[in-house]
Amino acid sequence: MAPVMNTGKLLTTGILIFTIIVGLGSRSWAEESPLSVKVLVTYHSLTGSTERMAESVVEGAKSVPGTAVMLKRVGQVTAEDLFSSDAVIVGSPVYWSNMSGEVKTFLDNWQFKFGVFPEFKMKNKVGAAFATGGQISSGKEVTMLTILAAMLGNQMIVVSGGGAFGASATTEGDSPGIDKKELADAKALGQRVAEIAKLIRRASSQ
Repeated sequence: MAPVMNTGKLLTTGILIFTIIVGLGSRSWAEESPLSVKVLVTYHSLTGSTERMAESVVEGAKSVPGTAVMLKRVGQVTAEDLFSSDAVIVGSPVYWSNMSGEVKTFLDNWQFKFGVFPEFKMKNKVGAAFATGGQISSGKEVTMLTILAAMLGNQMIVVSGGGAFGASATTEGDSPGIDKKELADAKALGQRVAEIAKLIRRASSQ
């Protein structure tokens, strides 16, 4: 009787192994674990408007599977936060038609405090920008472009979303605060940055 029992066990084990192999072979792309990416969203906000946009950017980035998002004010960002991220999205209010002093100091600190040069430690990371300003033509595009220019100088890969240069919001006059369309634009920016970061991570891992 013993040989018969052993044969039965071997047959059962063989069927189980075959089932596992077939199951693994039939897995779809959708079932594969997505490559994880880290997105840092950082901002300066005095009245709370830029902070609201930042929160919506975070929401958009988190909507992409496999994305870890960190939200910090520019003065709280560490070198580890910066260098461990796959993408950095910077937001600023418009001060005198340009980025705020706090955001400029943060970008200057990339070198003076964190030492990104001469190794170009931010090279090939994804970068994006968003801005808030009181009036329609208050300098939001200039603000985003100067943030993106700093990123380009660090050999980052800059992308837009929610607008030609990034997401922006008008916060005074006929459009006080942040409206639903502006929050949607901010969310679209966060989502696109996370998607592009995943594409780059996937390509670099091959």
